[in-house]
Amino acid sequence: MYTGPLRSLIDELGRLPGIGPKSAQRIAFHVLKVPGEDARRLADAIIAVKERTTLCEICFNVADSGALCAVCSDDRRDPDVICVVEDPRDIVAVERTGFRGRYHVLGGALSPLDGIGREQLRLRELLDRVNQGVIREAIVCTNPTIEGEATAMLVARELTPLGVTVSRLASGLPVGGDLEYADELTLGRALEGRRPLEV
Repeated sequence: MYTGPLRSLIDELGRLPGIGPKSAQRIAFHVLKVPGEDARRLADAIIAVKERTTLCEICFNVADSGALCAVCSDDRRDPDVICVVEDPRDIVAVERTGFRGRYHVLGGALSPLDGIGREQLRLRELLDRVNQGVIREAIVCTNPTIEGEATAMLVARELTPLGVTVSRLASGLPVGGDLEYADELTLGRALEGRRPLEV
């Protein structure tokens, strides 16, 4: 029905996660209505995040232009305790609980059907950090899904023989849910009630 730049904008917005065809159309018409400077500010923000945002070279959290992330550059953080998460968005959820340790972002969860195996995760980098001798506890904060549980077991099997205490978030998070949507109280209680993983 629509052609030209409007059709292209609707198509590109529709490719974003969580944006269906009707939402894409609604957003495109909103962009069409706003003043030109607002649309340019949005376009500039998208370009800036692609050009000036990288991953932290230690934990793989989001960082500015090749620098360390805010967590890794904070000397007040406990370097002995590391929270292992699937995605940088999960760090935001855990941070709301007041956690004061460090992080390691795996970059996903085991999912053979999606082509994500051990080699696609940042497990080697995690093992390298552990072998440097600083980490004494790893809290596995993967999502409570089948893929997240399989990933947690893999992490536990790899870290336990190295003398690291491996624990998992306690119950309180719904099975099949995402950390990103958990409230602070639920996630805080799950962190406090974490338990060792049996290998």
